[in-house]
Amino acid sequence: MLTTDIPSRKVGLLDSDRLGLGPKWEIAQSPDGRFEIRHRDRGTPYRPTTRPHSWASLLDRLEHSFRAAGVPRARPLPTKWGRDTELTISAVQALDPLLKDGEPYVLRRGYLPQPVVRMTGERHPTGALRDGFLTSFVNVSRIEPIAQKAEFTGILDHWLTVLSDIGLHARHITIHGHNAVWRRREVCGFTVHFRHLDLPISDIVLLWNAEDPTSMAVDLGSGLERLAWARTRQPWWDLVLDRFATTGATPDALDAIRTATLLVGGGISPAARGAGGIVRRVLANVPADAAPLGVSALVRASHGYWSLTSPMAVPWPEVASVIEREIHRRGLRADVPIPTPRAGWS
Repeated sequence: MLTTDIPSRKVGLLDSDRLGLGPKWEIAQSPDGRFEIRHRDRGTPYRPTTRPHSWASLLDRLEHSFRAAGVPRARPLPTKWGRDTELTISAVQALDPLLKDGEPYVLRRGYLPQPVVRMTGERHPTGALRDGFLTSFVNVSRIEPIAQKAEFTGILDHWLTVLSDIGLHARHITIHGHNAVWRRREVCGFTVHFRHLDLPISDIVLLWNAEDPTSMAVDLGSGLERLAWARTRQPWWDLVLDRFATTGATPDALDAIRTATLLVGGGISPAARGAGGIVRRVLANVPADAAPLGVSALVRASHGYWSLTSPMAVPWPEVASVIEREIHRRGLRADVPIPTPRAGWS
């Protein structure tokens, strides 16, 4: 399998079979191993979709495209992880038994739209999240154990079909990466990135256990919100927050409520440490005077969004109550005047 590839640090997929791509793709390589692959018809203009945006319809189209290729949808991982991370931060964690422990099984396989929480989103020098980044999002993934490298190129090729099915056609896609192996603890890998025009949209990773290269898997990952952004080219916060983007609250505060809804809705209560401590850390971004009339409208909308991919264990009214108590626990006192209400929160 990949045993001979590890010492040389070159994967060989690019030279041997062009990543499974046909003659319509042009490959440019640099001496340091970096490569870029673009469609020969790349000069055609891109016209963003003008159809009304719907998260449910985009998810339906993704699932239909995977199902047409015989790839079933897997049930989501729990929000609380508790192994290497307190929370689920990627669908690839479903491959941990195979890749990290050398066990002959995985926790999930197939198409997996997985809600995740990451505290690593890129930020401006002011601390505000940059466009394209969120604390929580739906990780659109395909995770598969494989027996040979050719399966990796087949999954890569099918992803181009999926992108085309949602309106992101191959002629506007650039495939790029570095033809070398990386290693992180027990796992080695080779990563290929996808860009739609100027916007990074996904990557696909060939993974294997460092001690047993026959234990291989593929992790294809993107973000539902980022795919929608590529399709529509709407302003980022208008796309993600919809009507709540004009409430007057900062995007970071709204992002925090959205994330806390996923965590509390998944059964995680605010606490001093552990997963509950992350809830508290997230809500520290919400000033106590940001929502004097409550957060119920935003919680209800966020609860409905997360429920599209992961059943919520806690009803939205209870989630809103928990979040409001945590926000006001930090800030409000009986002798502090009530701030002027801002429209759109409840």
